[in-house]
Amino acid sequence: MMKSPTVLAVGGAYIERRGQVLGAFVPTASNPGTIREDVGGAVFNALRCAVRRGVSGSLLSVRGGDVLADVVARAVAAAGIADLSVVFLDRTTPSNTTIFDGDGAPIVGLADMALYDLALAKQIRRAKVREAISTADAVLCDANLPSAALERLVTLAAGKPVFGLAVSPDKAARLVPVLGNLALAFMDRREAIALAAVGIDAAEQDIADGLKRAGLKSGVVTADDGPVLGFDEAGAFSILPPKKVADGAADALAGATVAALLRGLTLRAALREGVAAAMLAIESAELVPAFTAATLAEALALVPETQEIGMR
Repeated sequence: MMKSPTVLAVGGAYIERRGQVLGAFVPTASNPGTIREDVGGAVFNALRCAVRRGVSGSLLSVRGGDVLADVVARAVAAAGIADLSVVFLDRTTPSNTTIFDGDGAPIVGLADMALYDLALAKQIRRAKVREAISTADAVLCDANLPSAALERLVTLAAGKPVFGLAVSPDKAARLVPVLGNLALAFMDRREAIALAAVGIDAAEQDIADGLKRAGLKSGVVTADDGPVLGFDEAGAFSILPPKKVADGAADALAGATVAALLRGLTLRAALREGVAAAMLAIESAELVPAFTAATLAEALALVPETQEIGMR
């Protein structure tokens, strides 16, 4: 039996609150609505999806000494992921709160994640973490890590593929010093535009060219209900997803794509599996979809073949 590839994920695993207004949104007033609370985080969501595709995963993050920390810890354990995270008893567990209007468009978000900037970089120096990096087949990280921590991480992981998640347009800038060290980076169109230094109306080819000029060898760019852009040394290509790819669905796409790459698939074939996983995430009420090989295969059958894009 083939040994499962091992992935160490480093970054965010936090409380994700998503509120939705019922009816028309009224600014500066108390609006009726609903709030749902889950455990999320880009790197954690992606790792959970990768584990469901046969990867053996471990997670390094930080959390506070509150009740919410126990909620996160239980979610990590339930996902079958080895937990290397550290608890700071005098701190609160990071969280992200997003409020959506009645049509599902985001109104405002509040990210309480100072603990990551304060403590994550120091954790990478721990002997246990260095050992985990040395024994992993690949490293998955997100831009909740400060740039200095990302630089240290890619140095310790030299010779292994490191996959990056941009997280947000602001935090994506943290990836700039390590773009040339990443095997692949996942981002949405806004994050890609920021990294590629191109205009908001830039064509797919121009975005791919700009990211390559910035040092990135391979990348994946999601665009809500637009085509998913991929590029590597063989050129650029796109896949038109049957359904919108955003938020948690993009994390599922990243996790399934990484798992497929570690099985030896090309980026083109792996990204089709990622798009299939994203479709299942959209249909699921959970941040990370529960699926089997059979249900993923059914979704994959609906994913169009890749379309090549000419690159200058």
